[in-house]
Amino acid sequence: MDYYAINSLRENHAGWSLLRAQNAPLAVSFFMKAFTGPNQRDIGRQDLIDHLDDVLFGLRDDVGEDKFPRPAAEYLDDWAAPERAWLRKYYVPGQDEPRYDLTAAAEDVVHWVESLRGRDFVATQSRLTSIFAVLKALVQQSETDPEVRLAELQRQRDGIDAEMQRIRDGNIRVMTAPEALDHFQQLTSLAKDLLSDFREVEQNFRKLDRQVREQIATWDGSQGDLLETIFANQQDISSSLQGRTFQGFWDYLMSPQLRTELKDLLQRATRIEALAGTENLQAVTNLHQDWLPAVEQTQATVRQLSQQMRRLLDDKVFLENKRIMQLIRSVESGALGTREAPPSGVFLDIAAPSVDVALPFERPLYEPSRKVMVDDDVVAADDADVDAGALFSQFHVDTQRLQANIDAVLAGAEQATLADITDAHPLRQGLAEIVAYYQLATESEWADINAEATQQLSWQLPDGSIREATIDQIIFGRPA
Repeated sequence: MDYYAINSLRENHAGWSLLRAQNAPLAVSFFMKAFTGPNQRDIGRQDLIDHLDDVLFGLRDDVGEDKFPRPAAEYLDDWAAPERAWLRKYYVPGQDEPRYDLTAAAEDVVHWVESLRGRDFVATQSRLTSIFAVLKALVQQSETDPEVRLAELQRQRDGIDAEMQRIRDGNIRVMTAPEALDHFQQLTSLAKDLLSDFREVEQNFRKLDRQVREQIATWDGSQGDLLETIFANQQDISSSLQGRTFQGFWDYLMSPQLRTELKDLLQRATRIEALAGTENLQAVTNLHQDWLPAVEQTQATVRQLSQQMRRLLDDKVFLENKRIMQLIRSVESGALGTREAPPSGVFLDIAAPSVDVALPFERPLYEPSRKVMVDDDVVAADDADVDAGALFSQFHVDTQRLQANIDAVLAGAEQATLADITDAHPLRQGLAEIVAYYQLATESEWADINAEATQQLSWQLPDGSIREATIDQIIFGRPA
């Protein structure tokens, strides 16, 4: 970066303006307490105002009432203003209260300020181990020579076999306390960095969405070209480097097997004796629970892109339909004006209707199908343990017979309940026949199902036992 690029950042970047602000200590400390400290996102306005009121009350007791004279709501509105852009103010569908979240620029400032106080313990060994692991994965998984890949896998297997033999011999190497603390610190640092990355990913998705909507809003071409542009832009969003990496992380996190393995590893990490005195050790077990809401909010932003593009497309369709109706109205108005003063000569030519004629002799003659002889051996299956009775116990309920039963009862009455019909024509097929009566009642305009009253039906099984069913009252009426 040269002088001009840095000067442009100094004048336009939201994070730099936060560092230069007069109330920067108040804003940064509040962002730490409300957002980055408890790993909170998507906070309602009233909750945030109450939290900021508590912070201002404590500060005014220490530094005086005149230090921060404005109410908490004004501070929030100022920090969320477009010229500040330290907080993102937005609305969730179905809610009237605005929500707030840190912007990526403000979160970068918070992390930078936290890094200024220094660290008592700096992780170096674990970082070097991670660098080697990433470098090995990059080189080995990019190798195209099969012999080289096989040689590397053989070397790894030899190393694993040697390690297993050392363990069998009782030579078990356990990570020392400094090494364990080193890796634990890197773990927590990477987890926090991952949470902060989600805000930047979401911001990049919103930028892509804004570009697409601006292009659609100023479109002057045809509808087909507009559709092609929309689908191309949506494909660009999902196939972009940001979209592919985020989708890969989402698929990894949504895998039940990997989530179970991650949860088990986090719980086992808290039981390491060398980390017993580490601060906030139990909070490590909730790392994946902190990721899920953040990832879901970013995923919701991705889904919102398609919805917004669909809405903008619907607006274009409405305008096109409106234009077509205007053209139709102009044609009708011109036709009415021409009716009063028709022009001389031929005014309009209309092709006469025609009928497609297909002569019988144009049809192809019948050609019998060829018989294909299949030479195959049929092997009888061993069905001694298979009960085939269920294949022959199926039956069909004749709805025409049930309708005839209803008509026969209604021939002598204006209306009848299902109990009256089954008394005259007893149930033969039990519950299946009752369901068929239900279907006839729902499809008929002269039937009513009264859910407030019940009726009891009974039928006899082949073994002589009686079954009963209590159902809603069904009333059939005689058609007018």
